[in-house]
Amino acid sequence: ARDFWLLRYTSVMKDGSLVVCERSLNNTQNGPSMPPVPSFVRAEMLPSGYLIRPCEGGGSIIHIVDHMNLEPWNVPEVLRPLYESSTVLAHKTTMAALRQLRQIAQEVSQPNVSNWGRRPAALRALSQRLSRGFNEALNGFTDEGWSTIGNDGADDVTVLLNSSPDKLMALNLAYTNGFPAVSHTILCAKASMLLQNVLPAVLVQFLREHRSEWADNSIDAYLSAAAKISPCSLPGGRIGGFGNQVILPLAHTVEHEELLEVIKLEGVVSCPEDAMIPRDMFLLQLCSGMDENAVGTCAELIFAPIDASFAEDAPLLPSGFRIIPLDSVKEASSPNRTLDLASALEVGGCGNKSSADHSATGGNVRSVMTIAFQFAFETHMQDSVASMARQYVRSIISSVQRVALALSPHLGSQSGLRSPLGSPEAHTLARWICRSYRCFLGVELLKCSGEGSDAVLKSLWH
Repeated sequence: ARDFWLLRYTSVMKDGSLVVCERSLNNTQNGPSMPPVPSFVRAEMLPSGYLIRPCEGGGSIIHIVDHMNLEPWNVPEVLRPLYESSTVLAHKTTMAALRQLRQIAQEVSQPNVSNWGRRPAALRALSQRLSRGFNEALNGFTDEGWSTIGNDGADDVTVLLNSSPDKLMALNLAYTNGFPAVSHTILCAKASMLLQNVLPAVLVQFLREHRSEWADNSIDAYLSAAAKISPCSLPGGRIGGFGNQVILPLAHTVEHEELLEVIKLEGVVSCPEDAMIPRDMFLLQLCSGMDENAVGTCAELIFAPIDASFAEDAPLLPSGFRIIPLDSVKEASSPNRTLDLASALEVGGCGNKSSADHSATGGNVRSVMTIAFQFAFETHMQDSVASMARQYVRSIISSVQRVALALSPHLGSQSGLRSPLGSPEAHTLARWICRSYRCFLGVELLKCSGEGSDAVLKSLWH
């Protein structure tokens, strides 16, 4: 992580323009010094800032200059482009600031516009709470109360704990009788993986639209119950409950680069006792970076269980995915490319049309995906929840690897990999049919001799 020690100068010019200038302080400038902070590398900000000039008839013109040296010398080589690329800096800092200012300006000019009974400023506050909570979990800074616990013999998943009062108070966790949840702890399980030959925007879009491909309904039910601090027990294995996913749009930014939505999971069966009375669950979800033509854009899918009342001060415990591209080469991919389910099901014909279309774009895209899931639990359940969290994150990694392979434009072209049968949508449809049949009739629809999505799809189609 990087930190800055800055000198800022703000001035109003005679013509009404506002100037904000910033630069790093160092010992050679005879200014106040700040010793290095553990876990941080002191980066340098060269002269940067903002110039806001008023326009005749209203409005203003904003100029932004960002000039930084992020000290990439101690970063692993595979991640170094993220610290050296001006394109990444522009997208993460400069353009993000401009979009934020445009969003605030629109909200000020249209204060009465609301959605789901919420003003735009309130919805933006919810988006910021999701992003902030997810960033805190990913960073895991010790000064914010996070501490690492030992692994289970493998170092692929990192588990951290946070029981600081500030964290619990920020979540607004309380028992139903009104007493604070002082005996509760927050656990975060996170992992990173390298992805190749799949665009971050395409992968995030698929994860958003096909939650059943990677999520476990029983874990969703546990997270929802734990966020309310109501009595809840650890989930068992996959019950096989079938639930429809409905995406309910809530808000979006001016340029539609960020979406805030409510995910309704209908008819979720999280345990055998709920099989006769399935229930609905709700997630507040923030999705960004789905533009396939954007260069160097980080793609994120962040979500948190939320009560059906949708209160503005509801506790939010965000989890999700962040995919950061390592290559700044622009892909010649169409933003309107879709995966054709009908052609994918023609297993004896031309094969996977979408994969062929995508392979025409070429390119060797590399990116790093970071996964982080947070769990609230009572202190005496620490070992059990930690074990469950590790297993769940590992299962998600396996699912993401399978989906990324299916979405890759170079299926089977390297390492002797066999191209899977049909598109990911076809696999999803086949599994949904089988799960629904098993859930409502109590018997298996298919008895496949093989395992995996290909066997299920082939048996169902024939």
